[in-house]
Amino acid sequence: MTKHDALNALMKYFGYSEFRPSQDTIIDALLSGRDVLGIMPTGAGKSICFQIPALLMPGITIVVSPLISLMKDQVFQLRKGDIPVAFINSSLRKEQYREVLRRVGVGKYKIIYVAPERLGTADFLQFAINTPISLIAVDEAHCVSQWGQDFRPSYLKIVEFIEQLKVRPIVGAFTATATGDVKNDIIRLLQLNDPLSLTTGFDRPNLYFGVEKPENKSKYFYELIATRSNQCGVVYCSTRKAVDSVCAALRHRGISAGRYHAGLEDEERRISQDDFIQNKTSVIVATNAFGMGIDKPDVRYVIHYNMPKNLENYYQEAGRAGRDGKASECILLFSEDDIKTAEFMIQDSGQNTALAEKEQRKVRRQDVKRLDSMIRYCEIEGCLRSYILNYFGEKQRIRCGNCSNCLKPSLWNRLFGSKGINRQ
Repeated sequence: MTKHDALNALMKYFGYSEFRPSQDTIIDALLSGRDVLGIMPTGAGKSICFQIPALLMPGITIVVSPLISLMKDQVFQLRKGDIPVAFINSSLRKEQYREVLRRVGVGKYKIIYVAPERLGTADFLQFAINTPISLIAVDEAHCVSQWGQDFRPSYLKIVEFIEQLKVRPIVGAFTATATGDVKNDIIRLLQLNDPLSLTTGFDRPNLYFGVEKPENKSKYFYELIATRSNQCGVVYCSTRKAVDSVCAALRHRGISAGRYHAGLEDEERRISQDDFIQNKTSVIVATNAFGMGIDKPDVRYVIHYNMPKNLENYYQEAGRAGRDGKASECILLFSEDDIKTAEFMIQDSGQNTALAEKEQRKVRRQDVKRLDSMIRYCEIEGCLRSYILNYFGEKQRIRCGNCSNCLKPSLWNRLFGSKGINRQ
């Protein structure tokens, strides 16, 4: 396969005439038979890096993905481009599952999205052993590491699955955020063979980063939304209850808003997502269940109504703003109550029966450590962008000139003037 073939596939299936930076390098490596670790922030187009090779390689590609909602979103989008793709997860009935496997066997599908838990089942393994698999793409690869923010023990079974295949496929691992420890863990635990390890720059110069600490958060928030009535944006809340409350209040104020969280019926989530993508609503209020695999280029702002548990999640969620390269805002509304909520969510995360008690304590300590870094982000007086880049290993000491700390006075004064609306 040549670069020309890859470009033709890019135009045919995705409608783009050229690759984004680093995409072609990763695609060339996979097509040449080399393992890859791609660390590419939200908006860099990491999915195309394994979807193009999947379409050009002779066998099928298995994409290991951690969330049913993420699989459904990506498969839905790919099918709109006439890409032969399906998913296998617990949402399928037995007859649907068998039909997917039958269609794979007769060459109907090129890409299969699979939950990591499925790899350990006897029927799927038997299917995989007798099916030519060219590539295994591990999406959200940070889930394999206990140092990562979303550790999932089921990801540790990926190597065991690969070892039972007749021929080892090429393996590509992809994530939007990874510190040095997580990067090393991914290579070691997935047993990547002399991988091309490529980290694209984390800096998104078009994004403004702001931390605001209003005394009346709700009033401050609704005024911010009111000034953006002609823009589309995402509002993240830490709990489903907060999503419902904030969305209802926006609608009461005449704002066209949708909501999205795991507690809603599939149909409402689908409608909310479609309405937002098609600009039928201007705002979507969501938990972190929303956003993975969603490529809406013109999101002008992402507001975090609550502080996330870690910088990895924050940067990934905030990075959904400004994918078209135009100036966009990432604003976090911080309060001391957010710390209590995050601490409760860490302690209440439940017992992971796949981990020994000692390992569970280790994971919880890592969660607390990441939370401390998130709190420091909200409290520092220095450059916010530099803090983020340093956290992910890109040493940065200069002031960016495009964050709330570099652009004092506060966002409120910049928007409304020092004699603007009373913040009390």
